[in-house]
Amino acid sequence: MTCAYCSFAGQRRALHAHLSAAHAEQVRTRRDEASGRMFFALTCPSCGQTIEKRVKPRWKEPGFLEEYEREIRLVAFDLLLYHWETHGPGPEDNG
Repeated sequence: MTCAYCSFAGQRRALHAHLSAAHAEQVRTRRDEASGRMFFALTCPSCGQTIEKRVKPRWKEPGFLEEYEREIRLVAFDLLLYHWETHGPGPEDNG
């Protein structure tokens, strides 16, 4: 698979790790001030669709987004890879 943000190519697992390490800034987090709920979002660079999910566990703890930012990124990029696999167009399969 080839990264949609750059020229990196590798198997799914390697691409997943690459996305989280090299393109972390693509994952955005926010807190809804009215409800206190937290969300993460990631826009597909291929089709422009935004994937947004609510951060469910311990969502009212103030430091949760900062403390678990790496894990949130991993989940976001996993969802992006599933999106590419099911909706295309996405990274080319290089075997």
